[in-house]
Amino acid sequence: MKYNCVIVDDEPLARNLMTEYVRKVPTLLNLVEACSSPLAALEVLRNNNVDILFLDVQMPEITGISLLKVLQKKPLVVLTTAYSEYALEGYELDVADYLLKPITFERFLRTVDKLIQRLEARTTPAAVPERAPSEPSPAFVFVKDGTKLVKVRLDDILYVEGLKDYVTIHTRTQKVISLQRLKALEEQLPADKFIRIHNSYIVALDAIEVIHKGDVQIGQAVLPIGETYKKAFKEFIDRNQMQ
Repeated sequence: MKYNCVIVDDEPLARNLMTEYVRKVPTLLNLVEACSSPLAALEVLRNNNVDILFLDVQMPEITGISLLKVLQKKPLVVLTTAYSEYALEGYELDVADYLLKPITFERFLRTVDKLIQRLEARTTPAAVPERAPSEPSPAFVFVKDGTKLVKVRLDDILYVEGLKDYVTIHTRTQKVISLQRLKALEEQLPADKFIRIHNSYIVALDAIEVIHKGDVQIGQAVLPIGETYKKAFKEFIDRNQMQ
């Protein structure tokens, strides 16, 4: 499956380089338009289904960040810029990745792989809870910890704590810190064993010891239940009590 992308950069050389990179992976990406200004890009985004936006930050008229703030329906956004100080602001706006110029093809490919994984996760039928009885749930996940991949057994996980672009996985024996968003990890965890209770917390059903009105207790940790998650959490507990 190919995904539609748009490039926005006022510098012709940078725009042409990104165009060349996209055209090197024709089985993965389809270039809808390479725009020289955010205003031109806004029109293209309104009239096309775009999956990925490669967006320069410093441009005339309005900046890439300003364009990102006014978009109502956002594709996955990759900021491309020569200035690393925009990384934090970009991540606060939930960009998918950040490419620092000059951009190498190898770095571009790593970003494309990351984007496609996220897009495929969106389009995969949300049928994890509806697996055939004969299909077992996964027993573990691999998470990136620095430069290595760490195997974490699902049965060992007590809860997961998220902080911006990092998650801390609290297990029975250790803590594993990984550079990824809580939402991305949530999509890897079996929905019948784990439940999101707060913007910052996912808990394992088997690890919950006490449920209070506004929090849950797991060992010595007392974790809040967010208002927007209370109904789903109650239904999750009720559903599992009946099994």
